Parts: sequence; C-alpha cells; structure tokens
Amino acid sequence: MARGRSADYDLNRETIVRAATRLFAQQGYPGTSMSDLAKACGVSKPLLYHYVSDKYELLREITEGHVTRLEAIIGEVEALELDAQARLRELIRRFVHEYAQARHDHGVLTQDVKFLEPRDRSRVRRKERAVVAAFAATIAEARPELARAALAKPLTMLLFGMINWMFTWLKPAGALSHDDMAPIVADLFLGGLGAVRPPPPVLVEARGLNRRPISR
Repeated sequence: MARGRSADYDLNRETIVRAATRLFAQQGYPGTSMSDLAKACGVSKPLLYHYVSDKYELLREITEGHVTRLEAIIGEVEALELDAQARLRELIRRFVHEYAQARHDHGVLTQDVKFLEPRDRSRVRRKERAVVAAFAATIAEARPELARAALAKPLTMLLFGMINWMFTWLKPAGALSHDDMAPIVADLFLGGLGAVRPPPPVLVEARGLNRRPISR
C-alpha cells in the first residue's frame, strides 16, 4: 500500500519549494543537488523524496507558478476598469511589488527557464507572451498611433527591460525600496511615452511594420 501524505504535507512542500527557489536563484539549477536541498530544509534526503520526485519537478513548479501569478495580476488590474494610463501605472506598481516579494522566483524564471523540457518551457513562454501582450495592448490603447506603427511591443520590451532586472541591483536593505522605485519607473516610462513619435507612414509601410497589429 502506498504511503499516504501527512496532514501537514502542503506546509512542508511549500517549505521545500521556497528553499529550492532560493538555492536555484543563488547557485543555479544545475549547481543545486537534492542533497543541497535536503540540507537546506533540515531533513534527510529519503524524507525529501517523500514530497518531491526530483528537482526538475520543483523547477517546473517555481517557473510556472511565478508567471501564473503575473498573469493573475494582469486580470486583477484589468478588472479595475481604469483608463489606459492609470492601468499601465497600476500594472507597473504591482509588477515591481511582486518582483520584490518574489525576487528568487523571478531570478529562477529569468536564468533557469532554459532547463525546462520543451513542452514545459513552451507552456511557460506562452504565459509570458500573454503578459507581454497585455502590457502592449495597454500601451497601444494609451497611444494608438504608436500601435499603428507597430511600436507597442518594442516599447513594452523597453519597459520590461527597466523592471525585469531590477532585482539584480536594487538591494532590499538599500536607500530605495521597490515600492519607492515603482512610481519612478511609471513616471519615467509614461513621461517618455508621451514624447515618442512614430516613424513617417511611408517608412512604416516600407518596413512592413504594420502587418501584425496588437489586439487585446
């Protein structure tokens, strides 16, 4: 008869997932062994296998869980029915806050997603594209003429360039917190967004930039 799960299974598993997230972020997925994880959790390796089959299971759960939370934030902000600029500001605020709370998760997603098997990686990437599309659609709504010039997605990637790597240089005990930085990022991006000018229509058509409009 298979051994049943203990009553505190969820709590113990969450402890293991959090420890794995920290180790993967600090040492990298390839550099972390199940022995390292057992030691970090203060349990024996055989007991660890009672909760997880292998470290790959944890990598899949961490990466997919993080991007799923980002998708949920998109849904929560869209439900507020804000105008485009207010929505974008709120998305930036919540994403920066989430990255602060889940800096190890975000680090694993950015550096170790390549170790997922193709099917799992494709699922995570699909969720990431949905997040990017939601930001791009909001930018397109705020500046429709930029969307017509196919600039909504490039601008979105510039925005993510500002916030995605903040965890690498903004220290938790530093002079500025993530919550301090969020309105700065929003002001900088929205201020710059208003100054962006689309290329002349002839140039856009020549480059074929308007072949794939952003849809929400």
